[in-house]
Amino acid sequence: MTLALHNTLTRAVEPFQPFAPPRVTLYTCGPTVWNYAHLGNFRTFLFEDLLRRHLESSGYEVFHIMNLTDVDDRTIKAAAAAGTSLAEHTEPYTQAFFEDCAYLRIRPAHLYPRATQEVPAMIALVERLLAKGVAYRSEDGSVYFAIEKFPTYGRLSRLDRRELKIGARVASDEYAKDDPRDFALWKKATPEDDAVGAGWDAPFGRGRPGWHLECSAMSLQAIHARFGVETLDLHAGGVDLIFPHHEDEIAQSEAATGQPFARCWLHGEFLNVRGTKMSKRFGNFLTARDLREQGVDAAAVRLLFWQTHYRQPLDFNDAALDGAREGVKRLGECHARLHAAAGTGRGDGPLVALARTLEHDVAAALDDDLSAPRALAALFEFVRVANRELDHGASGAEGGGAAALAALERVMTVLDVLPSPPTVDPALASWVEERLAAREKARKAKDFAAADRIRAELKARGVDLDDTPAGTKWRHARPGP
Repeated sequence: MTLALHNTLTRAVEPFQPFAPPRVTLYTCGPTVWNYAHLGNFRTFLFEDLLRRHLESSGYEVFHIMNLTDVDDRTIKAAAAAGTSLAEHTEPYTQAFFEDCAYLRIRPAHLYPRATQEVPAMIALVERLLAKGVAYRSEDGSVYFAIEKFPTYGRLSRLDRRELKIGARVASDEYAKDDPRDFALWKKATPEDDAVGAGWDAPFGRGRPGWHLECSAMSLQAIHARFGVETLDLHAGGVDLIFPHHEDEIAQSEAATGQPFARCWLHGEFLNVRGTKMSKRFGNFLTARDLREQGVDAAAVRLLFWQTHYRQPLDFNDAALDGAREGVKRLGECHARLHAAAGTGRGDGPLVALARTLEHDVAAALDDDLSAPRALAALFEFVRVANRELDHGASGAEGGGAAALAALERVMTVLDVLPSPPTVDPALASWVEERLAAREKARKAKDFAAADRIRAELKARGVDLDDTPAGTKWRHARPGP
C-alpha cells in the first residue's frame, strides 16, 4: 500500500508524493518559548514524531525543520513582566522543551531555527514582498501584507472572501477567525520591544518580525540553502494554526516565490481534559514535566496518544492513562519472553509467520493516514498470539523467536511504546555482575546448589535472570527490600 495522508488544503486523503523522492522536507511549527509547552502542544509534536518515524521506516530521507518562536507578542510581554531580556526569559523554556522532548522520546529535528537568529532572512522576505507590490508600509511605521493582492487567500481555512475586511489592518499576532484583515509582516519597534532586546534595524524601519512571517522565512531559508527549492513536501501543526498562522504563511510565501509553499498540509486535533481543550487560558493544562515528576513512563503517554487517530480529539484522563500503563506492561512482558526465546527453536515456527503479519499490518495501518489505532490493534493481536505460542513451547512453538523479536523491535522504532528500562544504581549493577560471575563459576564446577543460592540472592534484590545461549541476561524487575 502506498502512503496516503489527509491534506488539509484539499480536505482529502491523497497519495503522498514528495518533490524529489526519497528526500522529504518536513516543517513543523515548534513551541513559543514564553512558558512551558503543555501536553496539548505535545500531542501535536508526538503525532509529528509518528509521521517522521513512519516516513523514515518506509525508506524516505527526511529533513525535519522545527522552529522555535522566541520573539512574538507573548514572549515580549512575558519578558517585560519578568524584568529580563527576551533572551534571558526564553532560554530556560527552550531548554525545558528539549528536555520534555527527550522524555517523550521525540526524535530531534535536524534543524531548530530560532526566530531571533534568523531576522536577516525575515527582512529579505519582507523586501521581496514589498518589491512585488503585495506588501506596503503603513502610516504607523509597520509593514503589512495586502490580502486583496493575493486572490487565493483563504483556501486553506475555507474562508469566504466576500466577508474579508480588505483594507483594514490587524497588528496582533493572533486574531479571531472572523477578522481576516491585512496582517503585519514587520512591526515598528516600541519602547517596550527595545527594552527587552526585541528590535532590529531594517531598510523599512526599526522593528521586529510578525509571528507569521517568521515561519515562512525560516523554512524557505532552510530548504533553499540545502536543496535549492522553495516548496516544502510536508507542513504540519495543530488545527488551531490553520487560521490565521498557516493561512498567512501560504499567502506571504507564495506571493514571494510564485511556488506552492507546501505540497501537503497535516493538522492534528486538540487534546481535551474533561471535554475541554487543554490550554493555559482555561487553567486545565498539564506539562510533560508534570507527568515525568509523577513517574509516568513516556511509553504510556505515547500509547495513550496512539489510541486515538491524530485527526480526532483525544480526552486525557487518569483512567485512560492507567489503561495505557497496563498496555505498556503487557508489551514489556511479551518483549522479555521473546528475548528469552530468541535463541531457541528451529527459526521456522509459527512465530515467523506472526512476525511477518505484524510488520505488514502495522505498515498498512500507518500508510492509511497514520492510523495509529489500527497499528496498535495489530500490535496487541501479535502479543496475544505470541504469548499463546510461547505457552505451548513444549511442542516447538517457540521456533522463530528471533524473527518475532526482531519484528517487534522494528515496529518499536516507529511506535516506541516499550517500557523504559528501570534506572539501576551503579553500585547495584556492579554487585550483580560480581554475583553473576560467581554463579557462572559455580555452574562450571557443577555446584548447582550454589548457583541456585546465588539466583535466589539476586531475586531477593529484584533481579531476574534469563539464561540464553548467548549468556545470562539480567534485568532489575523491582526494587529490593
